[in-house]
This record gives sequence, structure tokens and C-alpha cells, in this order.
Amino acid sequence: MLENILQNKKKNKKRFFKKMPPFLSFVFDVIKLVVLAFIIVWPIHRFVFQPFYVVGPSMEPSFYDNEYLIIEKITYRFREPKRGEVIVFQSPSNPKDYLIKRIIGLPNEKILIEKGGILIENTQFVRGLKLKEDTYLASGTTTPGQISVELQDDQYYVLGDNRNMSLDSRVFGPISRENINGRTWFRGWPFKEIGLIEMPIFIY
Repeated sequence: MLENILQNKKKNKKRFFKKMPPFLSFVFDVIKLVVLAFIIVWPIHRFVFQPFYVVGPSMEPSFYDNEYLIIEKITYRFREPKRGEVIVFQSPSNPKDYLIKRIIGLPNEKILIEKGGILIENTQFVRGLKLKEDTYLASGTTTPGQISVELQDDQYYVLGDNRNMSLDSRVFGPISRENINGRTWFRGWPFKEIGLIEMPIFIY
């Protein structure tokens, strides 16, 4: 008897969709497609990849205004961010906004900005190491400011590559690990620049 009831329900359901007007049938199919797409795309967008548009000149010459990037979120679930990587993070002044900058200082380091250069002090370089940035900064670029800051065990110091046109840690201070959204991984636009984004290798 139960089987007969279930069979009748299936038959009634089929009859309902057969009787459905073509327009409503089309709408129903679109709704199913949207729901399915959301179920598939949302987890990828939330946990794996995310698109990002560069706004402004703060990262020139590495990244220019209106460039389209793909941010990758998986790597930082298995390791900590590295010096030189370009990251996207929540703005300290407005969590709804996202900024793109380069990691300069790592947790528990002391960062000194003086005479246009950057000095890093940590357990490896107790007397300090002057950071060489010629691989990503425009020729002749210096870092304005007179700053000395000691990072906590969950803080990073970030700067824009266009040091004279960047709102970065020199203004809003270090950023927390929890605010980092991901690292730049792929450049999707402009067409001539499409490809994986290479990060600098620091030789100490």
C-alpha cells in the first residue's frame, strides 16, 4: 500500500510538470541552475579562489590600476605568509574594504625605516639586515619615513611597491594574521600579462 502511495505521488509530480506552462517550466529550470551554481561556486569563492580588481597606483610597477587578479586562499591554511608575497587583506580602518600590499615584516621582527631603506632585525639577523628590493621596486625608489616598530607574534608589516603613493603599515600600522584573505596567484587581465604571478626570492 505504501508503495502505491509513493508511485501515485511520483505520477502526480510528473503530471504537474507536464502541465506546467513553458514559461514557468523555463523559470523553474533557471532557478534550479542558479541554486546548483551557487552550491558549487560559493565554497570555491569562500575557501579557494577569489577575484580581485586592483584600484589605484599603490602597487606599481608590480600591479596597475584595473588589473584583474585571482587570489588563492589554500596555501595559508598549510603555512604562514612569507616575506615578499603580495597579499589581499581587510582594511584596518574599514573591514568591508580590501587592500593589496607586499609583506615586508614577519611576526616577532623589528622593522626600521630610515634613510630611505628598510632594516630587518630578528633572531637570524640580530644586528639587522638591510632589505634588498630592487626586484620589484622601480629604479630609484626609496621608502620615505622614520619608523621603528616591533611586531607581535601574529602581526605583519605591509607596504605598497609605489612607496610615495601607498597607504600602508606606515600609516595604519601592522596587520593581524586573521585579516589576511589570501595571496595573489594569477593575473587575468590585461591580456598580455595573463599568467601566474611570481614572487621575489630574497637572498640573505
